Amino acid sequence: MSAQTEPRLRPVPAEQAVHGRQTYITVRGLSKQFAGSPLYADFNLDIPQGKFTSIFGPNGCGKSTLINMIAGLTPVDAGDILFDGKTLKETTIGYVFQNYRDALLPWKRALDNIKYPLEIAGKSKSERTRRVEELIASFDIRFDLSRYPYELSGGQQQLVSIMRALAPHPEVLFLDEPFSALDYEMTLFIRDKLQEIFRATGVTMLLVSHDLEEAVYLADRVLLLTKRPTQVAETVHFHAPRPRDADTLSTEDFIRTKARCLEIFQREVRR
Repeated sequence: MSAQTEPRLRPVPAEQAVHGRQTYITVRGLSKQFAGSPLYADFNLDIPQGKFTSIFGPNGCGKSTLINMIAGLTPVDAGDILFDGKTLKETTIGYVFQNYRDALLPWKRALDNIKYPLEIAGKSKSERTRRVEELIASFDIRFDLSRYPYELSGGQQQLVSIMRALAPHPEVLFLDEPFSALDYEMTLFIRDKLQEIFRATGVTMLLVSHDLEEAVYLADRVLLLTKRPTQVAETVHFHAPRPRDADTLSTEDFIRTKARCLEIFQREVRR
């Protein structure tokens, strides 16, 4: 983020603007280079509050880099990022990593991994215990959380990662391809759980996915990116009611929305 005390945020182009919803994440003038080659150049974006946004685009366009920059994990070369007018330091976020094996602290038991962000936030022992009990009930956890991460299956480790991300009641939850290393059964289970959490809390969710069906199925809006230097190609909205299930995949609205996203994606890949 730039060193300006008062970021000067410019309006985004009309085709990128969020209409009829309160903007939560505001990105202006974002630039990032790798090895002297621009990945993002003067990139602008608005993410609406309380919506599930999926990010999809060509390989190498910087999908994960984008959410890593917004979440403060990757430094930007230039630009400003605000959360409902606040800086990142003033905002509570949660992050679910693709590689859950590296994301969890191996020297801490699963239970202590979940409690860790609450400990960092200075919550009391009773507050930490109460919050973990809420999450255990919400996810219907039936495996032993007193075990270390390496003693858990991949799906169990990812569940622990999601619970940890949700522990501090985040205002925004970042999900970087959270299903890519899971088997299909666990993928379906976690998709359903994320929908339950989204409906119950209204937390703003930002998902990076390499699976177009998954990106459309979970989202209120799919943000389609161009090849580098990356810009927003188009934003496609999906208004199917929640909870969504297997029947959603065969509805006319889903098929039409997925086809539109695929059309935009193929257009950008050919450019």
